[in-house]
Amino acid sequence: MTHASDSARPADASLSETPSSAVDRLEKGYGRAGEATRSSDTLLINEQSRLLEAGGRRIFKFGFGQSPFPVFTPAVDALAKHAAEKAYLPVQGLPALREQVARFHSDIDHTRWDAERIIVGPGSKLLLFALMKSLPEADILIPAPSWVSYAPQARMAGQRAVRLDASFETRWQVTPEQLEAHCIENPERLKLLILNAPGNPTGLSPDVETQERLANVARRHGVLVLADEIYGLLHHRGEHRAFALDYPEGTVTTSGLSKWCGAGGWRLGVMHVPSELGQEVFARIVGMASETWSSVTSPIQYAAITAYTRTPDLDAYVQRQREVLSEIGQWCAARLNDAKVRTHAPNGGFYLFPDFEAHREALAARGITTSAELTARLLEDAGVALLPGSAFGCDPSQLTVRLAYVDFDGDALMKSEQATLEQATTTTLIKGMDAIVEWLNHGRCS
Repeated sequence: MTHASDSARPADASLSETPSSAVDRLEKGYGRAGEATRSSDTLLINEQSRLLEAGGRRIFKFGFGQSPFPVFTPAVDALAKHAAEKAYLPVQGLPALREQVARFHSDIDHTRWDAERIIVGPGSKLLLFALMKSLPEADILIPAPSWVSYAPQARMAGQRAVRLDASFETRWQVTPEQLEAHCIENPERLKLLILNAPGNPTGLSPDVETQERLANVARRHGVLVLADEIYGLLHHRGEHRAFALDYPEGTVTTSGLSKWCGAGGWRLGVMHVPSELGQEVFARIVGMASETWSSVTSPIQYAAITAYTRTPDLDAYVQRQREVLSEIGQWCAARLNDAKVRTHAPNGGFYLFPDFEAHREALAARGITTSAELTARLLEDAGVALLPGSAFGCDPSQLTVRLAYVDFDGDALMKSEQATLEQATTTTLIKGMDAIVEWLNHGRCS
């Protein structure tokens, strides 16, 4: 059994220290800010891959999680139509867009989204930070592994980031028992639990029973939940279960266009804050928006109305992505498992979180004992760009990596009715997976 002392640990030990002087406070403050604001690992691997390619290396790009699919064509047409829009729009977002987002998610997720409680932001990333910053002193409970920006954002917001360590055996999910233990040990502190499903970096979602039990624990202890559901529409079977279904009164939900609509660079995210949480937090978030980003780009908001309007074409567009990602994800997981790299087949999105533990002895003989060393050597020796598990909050000695299986021609696959893996468009991805396995085999033979 995992003890609370093992499963709940500060993401930054210095956050709990008591400085003895003003100088100490200043120096420690600079140190924390430096860590919190260092460049994102996901963005760094993208730039590093580009530099290596510019130098003539062939790189299999499994590091950066960008949708390989084209933006929904009617939304692109709408963007062109509204390109001349130049007015500052309301801070909270274009009313017509908020109404459409409310209809869309109420229909898709079977939960109530109120247009008056929706905030439109320049991507969901800033909305996540705005929520953390708008809370009084709180514990931000972050699963490990989880997306690279949650903990730095918590520190930048002046909050205490607490890791809840997950494992392969729990399918990289936080358990209700872990949440219960932390709440019992810290009864006085406000808590915000971040849940991302299907998850980045794992591609996994909790089963219904686990989610219901998590919701019950959260409700019993007054824990707020931030449900980051940016990959929700890309659940491979279309079976994403919104956390707000199980805990509507305490769940803040975020989503956006970057993943399911292939529009990461458009930078449009949405957040829904339930009315049960009152007006204070909501007003603070809107206030932060008014003093920072002011409003999201006008043409993008007008185009997003089209993106959030359900039509047979939009449903077919999303469904084809699910089919492609499911087939490729299942194949990649099976390829790794055959090579004795433990990998859960994904529920959604386009990530895998392989565990190389079975190869620890052979890797140690090659001087590899951490996830960062593992990914550095795979990039250097095999030209495969991955991210280490340590970037996602895991113990550095844990031999886990994130693999984003997006190195294929999504545009070609969207236009084809053939089976995905039979097409030449996936050759690069298949060769990249082969490169990982061959590199491991070379290690056993050397």
